Parts: sequence; C-alpha cells; structure tokens
Amino acid sequence: MDLVIRGGTIVDGTGEAPFVGDVGVRDGRIAAVGGRLGAARREVDAHGALVTPGFVDVHTHYDGQVTWDPTLAPSSWHGVTTAVMGNCGVGFAPVKPDRRDWLISVMEGVEDIPGSVLAEGIQWDWESFPEYLDALERRPLALDVGAQIPHAALRTYVMGERGVVHDEATGQDIAEMARLVTEGLRAGALGVSTARTLIHHYAGRKYPPGTFASADELFGIGRAMQAAGHGVFQMTSNHVQMDGEVTQWLARFARETGRPVTFALVQTDATRDLWQTLLQRLDAAAADGVPLYGAIAARPAGILMGWQGSIQPFAAHPLWRGELAALPWPQRLAQLRDPATRRALVDGMAAALDGPLKNDSRAMALFQGFHKMFALVPGPGQPPDYEPPAQRSVAAIALREGRSPLEVVYDILMADDGNGIVYFPTFNYANGDLDHARVLMQHPHTVMSLADGGAHCGYICDASIPTYMLSWWARDRARARGPGATLPLALMVKRQTADTAAVYGLHDRGLIRPGYRADLNVIDFERLQLRPPRVAFDLPAGGRRLVQEADGYLATFVAGEAIRERGEDTGARPGRLVRGPQGSSRAPTQEVAARA
Repeated sequence: MDLVIRGGTIVDGTGEAPFVGDVGVRDGRIAAVGGRLGAARREVDAHGALVTPGFVDVHTHYDGQVTWDPTLAPSSWHGVTTAVMGNCGVGFAPVKPDRRDWLISVMEGVEDIPGSVLAEGIQWDWESFPEYLDALERRPLALDVGAQIPHAALRTYVMGERGVVHDEATGQDIAEMARLVTEGLRAGALGVSTARTLIHHYAGRKYPPGTFASADELFGIGRAMQAAGHGVFQMTSNHVQMDGEVTQWLARFARETGRPVTFALVQTDATRDLWQTLLQRLDAAAADGVPLYGAIAARPAGILMGWQGSIQPFAAHPLWRGELAALPWPQRLAQLRDPATRRALVDGMAAALDGPLKNDSRAMALFQGFHKMFALVPGPGQPPDYEPPAQRSVAAIALREGRSPLEVVYDILMADDGNGIVYFPTFNYANGDLDHARVLMQHPHTVMSLADGGAHCGYICDASIPTYMLSWWARDRARARGPGATLPLALMVKRQTADTAAVYGLHDRGLIRPGYRADLNVIDFERLQLRPPRVAFDLPAGGRRLVQEADGYLATFVAGEAIRERGEDTGARPGRLVRGPQGSSRAPTQEVAARA
C-alpha cells in the first residue's frame, strides 16, 4: 500500500451508517476499506476522526482563477477535491482575441470578480473550447477541475455583436453553435450552462448574451448534447418565474434530449412557497424518467456587508462615495471612528431613505431591509451564524434599545476593529429559518449546488458551504433549533460526494470503495468549525475578496496525495482536468477487508 488511513470513522458516501476501519490506497485509488490493514509507505492516524470522500462542488466560477491558482482557494480549504466551473452561462471560451476584455467585463458584472484581477491574472493561450481544456491540462492543479461550455461566450463567438445585442439566432447560427457544443463535449466538457435571470447584468445593466435566447436556439444546443451522449445542461433563471420555465420548456428539454438538467431552486420573499410546487414538478418529471434536478444551497444566499466589501447600508451616501471610499483602509477606519463622521453618515442616510431613495425599490431593499439584517458573528470568539433568530435582527435590536436601525448597523460594522459584518440573507430566508432547506436537502431530485466558489468576491463567501453542511446541519443546529432539527451525518456527506458526482457522470469518485479515486478528507468532527469571513487582498493586481477558513480539517487527499494538512497547503499538485464523464472502477476484490 502507498497509504493507509488508520482507525477512522468512515462515512463512505453511500448514506449508510458510519463504521470504524482503515482505508488503504494504491496508485491513487482506494485499494481496501475496513478492518485492520497491513503496513504502508505512509500511515495517517485517524482514530477519533471522520474519513469522508472528497467533496464534489458542481457550481463554481474558477474559470479565470484556475489559470493562476492551482489550489482553487477557498474551496480547497473546505474539503473540495473536484470543482466544476463554467456555470451561469459565463466563462472564457470559446473567445476571439478581440473579445477577451469583453468577456472579462461580463464576468466582472455577473459574478463580481474584479476586472483588473482577471486582466492581470489570466494567461490567455486558447481560442476554442478544446484549446481552453488543453490549456488547463498543462497547468499544475491541487484538485480536479471540470468545465462547462458557457452560453454567453459561445453565442458571442458565433454571432459577434449580434449575439451581444440579443438578436435572434438564425438557423445557420444555431447550427454553428451546435457544432461547437459537439466539439467541446467530445473534447471533455462536462456540460453547457446558460442563464435567463434578470439579476445578472454587466457594464451599465446590460444582460449577458443568451438571456433571451429562443427555444430554437436552446433546443439546438440540446440536440447537440443528445448526439454527443453526455453533458449536464445547467440553467440559472428568474427564481420567481421558475415554475413557468419548468412547465413551458425545461422539463421538455430534459425529456427530449435525455440529458440531466439542473436549475437554481431557491426561496424568495415574493414566492416563499414556490419551492413546494417545484418539488412536485421534480417528482412528476422523475416519474416519467426525466432527469430534471433542482440545484439547491444549504444556507441562505446572503450579502455580507462590510466597510471593505462591495456594499453596506451607507454606500449611497455622498460622503462615503466621495471622500471615505477613496481613503486607504487605516485612514478610512480612523475617520469612521470619528463621532462627527458617524453622525453625518447615519443622519444623511436616514434622510435619503426618507427622501430621494424612497421610490428606488432596489435601494430601499438593500439599505432598509433591517428586519433581515443581522450581525453575522453574534459576539467575540463565536462562529458565524447563518440562521439567526428574528430577535437578533437590526430592526428588533433598534426597537428594544430605542435606537435607529442605522445606528445599530454602524455599531455592527465597527466591531472587530471595523471588520464587523452585517449579514443580509436575500434568498432562502423568507420564513426566518431554514426549515424549508431541510426538506430540500432530503429530496431525491435535488442536487447540492450554488456555492459560487471564486465569485462574488465582495458580496459573499459561500465556498464554505461543504463545511457548513457538516458542522451546522449534522451537529450544531439541534442546539439552536431543538430536537429533530439536524440531518444525519451520513446523508450530509452523501449529498455533496456521491450525489453531486453522479449527476455529472463522475462515477469514479464520491464513494470510499475499492477502485474509486482516493479523494479523501480526514476531519476532526468535534473541532470542525467555520471562522468568520474576512477580506483579503491576495488576488492578482492586489484584488480584494472575501475568504473564510475552517478549523477541523486534518488532511485532504487527491488521488492519494495530501494537498492540505492541518490547514496548510502541502505544495502537492496531483489534480488534473476531468474530461467528460468518468466510468466506475471495479474493486480489487482480493484486497477488500471486512468491515470491523
């Protein structure tokens, strides 16, 4: 054996009860599971710890970052060993040389990745999608990556400016898009992604190409996927209109192409019960053998507001937009500590919300949703709370203490030397709890998704969701919400390993079984805990992003090599580009030990 992980509690990804035993690895694959195995070149003591498959994250936006960061942080900090990129219809291939900057502007607008970071960091050495995959294959990687063909890039490559301004695709355009989709899938793309949501925009509120694509265009792409025989069709749509999308064409798309289709399934304040109707649609599709899945998240999609982030409730104030925002952080913090600055910002924003901004629904939602604003970290030394009770809202605190909500917000932001974070859960929190998410995560036709690793650099940091699923859903929620609030640990592991891998046809990973890839996590479950998000300036060109570490990961292995140990990058780069679906491997039965 090359490696034996000895004596851990094995949560194998099947959803079955955990058991204690050894895991043996040879040539990058699991060779034996259970019992007491013989000696190996390297042994890891996992007594008292969990051993899980590596997490498979199917919704990331590392399309640019992968070209300069082999670790794909922060996802790799949270046990992710396979990341799928190219979601929401945006990415960087195919691309003609004169459209590179334009694609950067689309990604910047849609996914909040600074354009200066992408312009500095991406080393362009491709035009076609197959050439993009070849470029990724040449780069060192700590974990495995797979890529989808983004509709915005595809459409613009074929149609040029007509694609940008949303002209309807001609039959010739559709035929060429289909040809390129076939070419990309045969080269190893894992699918095609698109977006029809009006939330996504760039460069002065323009909508990305593909947003208004006709049924002929979409089904032309689908027929190419059907002919290729593999690939997931991933779609992000207007959440409040999702039932119409499913009933009018999306379920038919999945039925006629035979390809798995995933769509973002979230709860909104305006349609707080629509998720139940969508689950019924999924059940009906499954009964007809249609591979339709709702892509869900384990916690609210929430904006993290901070003085160094992209948004906070004082961001529209002229004082902030002018003098303060331009100051280096130490000087800005000193000014924010000045009572005169505090008074000017609080009084000025109160007047604006009662005056010029009163008829701006977007501004009012962002800057006055005090009933849904919370201190992310309840107190010093405490972990972040993504399911806070109503009594901890800014509105409730202001009412109890006889202060204005803006004063409460200001104090939260000033905590921790000005690094305090106001948490504003925009989706998945219409009822003030995650009880609906508990139902969604147990549904057989949903898939864990929407972590958005690499994106929304100044707004969110949901790449930590895999850690949250284990620490909150399998352990801590009972303390806050009472008996029956949690979900089984084995289910939480299965949902982000075997289940996510299976949707994308990655049948060689996601389980701890002989013959499978030795992508593994060793976790001190009692110590597993998220740290508060923080702002880092560690991207190319000094770019800013929110990052979030975790405690409790003892080691993460990719193909049997440790890429992280006790919170540190080992420098190992065993990852690779995943080209297309992967077949399951047969177990070397002569080495399978009995479960202890």
